[in-house]
Amino acid sequence: MKEGIISMQSENMFPIIKKFLYSDHEIFLRELVSNAVDATTKLQALVSIGKATCELGDITINISIDAKAKTLTISDKGVGMSAEEVEKYINNVAFSGANEFLEKYKGVDEMSLIGHFGLGFYSAFMVADKVEIITQSFDNQYPAVKWTCEGTTSYTLEETTKSERGTDVILHISEDSTEFLQEGRILEILRKYCRFLPVPIRFGTEKIWKEAEGEDKKDVEIEQPRIINNTQPLWKSAPSTLTEEDYDKFYFELYPNIFEKPLFHIHINIDYPFNLTGILSFPKLKNQVEFQKNRIQLYCNQVYITDQLEGIVPDFLMLLHGVIDSPDIPLNVSRSYLQSDSNVKKISAHISKKVADKLEEMFTKNREDFQSKWDDMKTFMYYGTLTDEKFFDRAQKFILLKNTENKYFTIEEYKQFISALQTDKDSNVVALYASNTEEQYVQIAAAKEKGYDVLLLDGALDIHFINLLEQKNDKLKFKRIDADVVEKLIEKGETFVSLLSKEQEATLQKLFENALDKDKFLVQVQAFSQTDFPVSITQPEFMRRWADMQKIGGGGGMFGMEFNRNNFILNANHEIMNTILEENDPKMQENLVSQLVDLALLSNQMLSGAPLANFVKRSLNILSNKPS
Repeated sequence: MKEGIISMQSENMFPIIKKFLYSDHEIFLRELVSNAVDATTKLQALVSIGKATCELGDITINISIDAKAKTLTISDKGVGMSAEEVEKYINNVAFSGANEFLEKYKGVDEMSLIGHFGLGFYSAFMVADKVEIITQSFDNQYPAVKWTCEGTTSYTLEETTKSERGTDVILHISEDSTEFLQEGRILEILRKYCRFLPVPIRFGTEKIWKEAEGEDKKDVEIEQPRIINNTQPLWKSAPSTLTEEDYDKFYFELYPNIFEKPLFHIHINIDYPFNLTGILSFPKLKNQVEFQKNRIQLYCNQVYITDQLEGIVPDFLMLLHGVIDSPDIPLNVSRSYLQSDSNVKKISAHISKKVADKLEEMFTKNREDFQSKWDDMKTFMYYGTLTDEKFFDRAQKFILLKNTENKYFTIEEYKQFISALQTDKDSNVVALYASNTEEQYVQIAAAKEKGYDVLLLDGALDIHFINLLEQKNDKLKFKRIDADVVEKLIEKGETFVSLLSKEQEATLQKLFENALDKDKFLVQVQAFSQTDFPVSITQPEFMRRWADMQKIGGGGGMFGMEFNRNNFILNANHEIMNTILEENDPKMQENLVSQLVDLALLSNQMLSGAPLANFVKRSLNILSNKPS
């Protein structure tokens, strides 16, 4: 038996491991299983090129718990190690000095740093007081050896016997880590980190129902070994060999708690200028932004890294579901390292481009199908254009606008569609929009009577998006259907002159001011067509947008009272204005004014409670020719 000292720069490595990697202590199992997978795939490679003459046989990695002995064992049937290889790979630890480590990584986040320092195997000491390695090289000219270490820099290495090739790593679990002697806890970790590793992993047993043979026999429940991983995940397959059903099945394997099919999938398969595979799925987002951004899973050679990808991939892609796998992404580093890594940045940019290319292909090949999915993916599209300028540049060709008649247009198509009629005196193309077809029904109908088209913008990000479009298009303006600028901006060659004198206008203005809350409404007398509504309520467009953005957290601050007030517009040319002015009975005149005020409030969803009850009562009295 040989005794020795593990070669390292710091004699305090083990306390540092326990202290600074403890928040991610479950990561040890991923590291040890990954090592077992590496040993197995190395043997497969040696056999394939004739460098190893042994039969592969069963290469399943086995994980077992002995609760009585308080041990957790990871066993593989890979290449194994000779005594010389144990000395080389286990006893020499590349590790910076303790002081340098503490200073350099002060304040580091909780992501594991193990792989960054070549400490994958030594992560075992985060949970174990003693670790044993029993290993037999595939080359039978070397005897089996046993390595033992109790969490210090001292170790023992001795010859032993082992019936078959491969390596057993035996962890004697410490008292403060007994959770890792529980089958449920180990199963949870394996399913999190190892569910797609390329070598079968067996842990414990599971009960399944076996279909009985014969007519009179009943199905029986049997117990069989539990294989916890899918060694051939779908993203490793060629896209040409897969169907939509294959993608949906894999989607539900990834997300068993989601029951609604995604809209479509994007299969990424790139081998230059870097290796990248994956599948991204588009969930139905409707009009809400799904801020739960832990749906895309990042892998390195089928080893799970993280699903916390903020700052690693473009923010808008976090609304998608799926898998990204690349050997060019470091396995065990902090999130801040991933965010600054040049390879990760290139991969991130390429994923964004790949998504845009796929969407453009869908739009070009089958626009009708693309339009049928638009309402469910609009939030994603708008979020992408708002947060990623390059994505906007690519997507503006197939970004769609929908009008209140459920017709779809690209941005350029819509500008051409409305330019002839909806152009203001400054040559701006004015796009009218509604945010709620029920609440703004009256205004929409009035606009359509004049030949105007009205867009439907009822999504959570629509106001932000049209602000962006106006920035990108100097001569394109968006005005909500009930904004005060609609009639001012859209000209049809008609100029209306007030039929009332200045004194009459002042009288009307005073009558309506007395019937309205001056803090909420600013009364104005304007000249419109005699067939237009006698009264209307509008709001400055910029104020309308500000209020809409505040609702979804996009704005803040306060304006003065004069900006917060709605405009109450009187149509000087409507005949009812003359009726009011000519009414000699003050009470009847007041009733007429109150009736018009309440009608305007009602059409704008502003009348409720006691005022609504008073309106109903007054209306009945008017119909009955009774005084109010």
